[in-house]
This record gives sequence, structure tokens and C-alpha cells, in this order.
Amino acid sequence: MSNLYNFLEPKNIQYPILVSSPHSGTFFPENLRPKFKQSVLDDLDDTDWHIHQLYDFVVDMGLPLISANLHRYVIDLNRTDSSTPLYNDGRVITGLCPTTTFNGASIYKTNQTPSDADIQERLHLYYYPYYQKIQETLDHMKEKFGKVLLWDAHSIRSLVPGIRQEAFPALILGSSDEKSAPKEIWEPAMEVLLNFNAEAEHNHPFKGGNITRSFGRPEKQQFALQLEMTKLNYMDDAEKEYHPLRATATSKMLQNLFETIGKTLI
Repeated sequence: MSNLYNFLEPKNIQYPILVSSPHSGTFFPENLRPKFKQSVLDDLDDTDWHIHQLYDFVVDMGLPLISANLHRYVIDLNRTDSSTPLYNDGRVITGLCPTTTFNGASIYKTNQTPSDADIQERLHLYYYPYYQKIQETLDHMKEKFGKVLLWDAHSIRSLVPGIRQEAFPALILGSSDEKSAPKEIWEPAMEVLLNFNAEAEHNHPFKGGNITRSFGRPEKQQFALQLEMTKLNYMDDAEKEYHPLRATATSKMLQNLFETIGKTLI
């Protein structure tokens, strides 16, 4: 499927860091669109809007970028392929092929939720190819540099009651409780984030989804980190429109961060 993801690769890779944006896609295959409520299609609130745009500078600085085109309601690339819950603290848990929003509202029309066979088909058509491309790219970079890092890029509304009642910290670095990357990698990243915004947190309330947890293999010199950020970092106060001034400041911070941790990998 040609429109599964976009992959942008620089002519010369400067640092062995692959940036992934699995939740910024908005595309629904034509055969699936009629299954979803029209109100859901008209307002894709659980989208990481413009994250691939915020990070598009990385190619110019010598890092590859992969971004999904499919919306997470079709299949959530940051869940396990068995839909095993990633958290057990009482928050709303959306599955591999979610049937509700983060706040628990149904997204499908009556009797249109995906069957087990539907889910298996989406796994093979959409999910596994994304994972395969990530691993192929990481393997290629590790051959050259000896070490490699996957950076999984996300954003979220400042307040999502289905997950927690209070507002989220501005920036949340996830290292899967330090299992996906060692201190010498996550600590310099955390320092850059804290210098940018004192609200930055580590592993709380997000520690990284399945992408971070499955690709973070420190014993193989393959590391992974997830950055969740509130949309106010690069969007307007209503979290609806791209805010060029905020986005520019955040992009500059991220560039500094990649240069900082990139030097630990070469």
C-alpha cells in the first residue's frame, strides 16, 4: 500500500536517530470509511496534529523521518499486536483497533466494529509493514554507527479526562522505566527538555507505547525514547491550529536535543 507511510531519508545520515510519527496520519481507506460515524470523521480529536510537520527539520539535519498516513482509528501502531493494555492504572485504554475515543465515546456505527478477521487483515496490511520499515532502517544505521536510537514523536491535548483529570505536563519523556534506553542517553535528553520547560517529566504519566517498548533493546545497542508533548507547544491556545512561533521555538529545542544525544551515539 503506497500511502501507508511517508519515509524521508537524508542523503547523508549525520546521527543514527530515526524519528517516527505514528499518530499524525488522517487517512481512512475507502472501504472502511462507511463503518465510522460521520461525526468522528469530521473531528479527529485523537490525532497528533502536525507532528510530522513539527519534526520535518530532521531530514535537513541528517536524520530519517517516518510518519504514518493512516489514522490511529484504523489501527493504532503504538499498541501491541495482541492489543494487550499498556497501562493498568484505571485510565481509558484504547486497543489496537480502537472502538472508542480516549474519553470513551464510540467511533463506529452500530454493528460495524471490526471482527477478529478484520483486525488480522489490518495487522498484515498496515501494522507490520510500518514495524518492518522501522527495523530495516535501524539495522542500516546500526551497521554504520554501531548504535542507533528510535525517537517516537507524539502530542496530546493538554487535558484528556479519560486518561487523567488534571492537565498533562508540557513534555513527557518515556524510556519504558529506563528499559528502552540507558541513563547516558535519556538523561541528556531530559536536561534539554527541562531547560526548555520546567514542567517536563520522565516516564509519568506516559512511559512509552509499544513502539518504544518493542524497539528499545539496549543489549543490542538499539535504543528507543518517546516524547509526548502537549499541543500547546506548537499549536494555538485552542489546540486547533498550527502556531508558527511556538512551533519554531519547539523545533529549535528538538534540534538541540538531537545534536546533544546524537553525540552520545557516535
